[in-house]
Amino acid sequence: MQDADIASAAPVPRKPSVALALGAGGAKGLAHIGVIEEIERQGFEIVAIAGSSMGALIGGIHAAGKLDVYRNWVCALARLDVLRLVDWTFTGGGLIKGEKIIETMRALIGDVRIEDLPLAFTAVATDIERGREVWLSSGCLFDAIRASIAIPTVFRPHIIDGRHLVDGALLNPVPVTPLIRDGADYLVAVSVDGPAAAIAQPEPPLHPETAENGYRHRIGEFIGRLIPHGESRPREPGTFELLLQSMDLMQANLSRLRLAAYEPDLLIQLPHNMALAYEFYRARELIELGRMQAREAMAGWPRAGAAQRQEPGP
Repeated sequence: MQDADIASAAPVPRKPSVALALGAGGAKGLAHIGVIEEIERQGFEIVAIAGSSMGALIGGIHAAGKLDVYRNWVCALARLDVLRLVDWTFTGGGLIKGEKIIETMRALIGDVRIEDLPLAFTAVATDIERGREVWLSSGCLFDAIRASIAIPTVFRPHIIDGRHLVDGALLNPVPVTPLIRDGADYLVAVSVDGPAAAIAQPEPPLHPETAENGYRHRIGEFIGRLIPHGESRPREPGTFELLLQSMDLMQANLSRLRLAAYEPDLLIQLPHNMALAYEFYRARELIELGRMQAREAMAGWPRAGAAQRQEPGP
């Protein structure tokens, strides 16, 4: 009886902690959701996140404890839904205001302050006038995210404290540096700028509401013909696509240099050709790709095995 009492009083082993750097990448960044879910499934606890651009959006939402809410929402998007979130403009230094997207996120997640989040979070942006990297680790969460996602000429710059802020990926595409002094056991970085791979690109399954609404589905298919998808996109890219491809190339080279200088304990790389920047309607597929790639990267990582022995996943 005494042995049983001692056994029942033994403390539960602590989960190894992870500081997570999430890279930029437009819709490709949806793969971060699968990566986060796999890291936690394998028995790790994410205690700090830094993100640039889409990495800031996914990381901030996870830090707010609402990743499942966002996941369900984004997985229900069709092509036409993505276009409805775009508020075009031809003034203010960008083609898209970005207000509709951010207000949709506020309504979905709630208006919270970074310092009130249950885990440490930093959104990385760029002060375009001073040419400096800016770490946003306090203040309104969605102000910080809006600044970090402001791809130059695509989104208007976002002004915080008099600074004109744009995409953090301009200077730090996979922001490991804000996490270097964090007290986590391991530092894990996720990049969507990895080597190209042969990836099957099946159409996502129809959701019940889409299947029931034939008119909406037909419009979605028509819009789909206007927006290139996978191998069907024209050989000669348009201006918008060429701009995004150019930025992807710049960011991929910059991230390699930064990661060589500040090497994480584990780097999870996803192929850069797994999606185009605006293919948010492929969320289910991209999330699963992130999960699979994280599982593969962690399979050969001895520390992942140790974590599973301490805290088995479901």
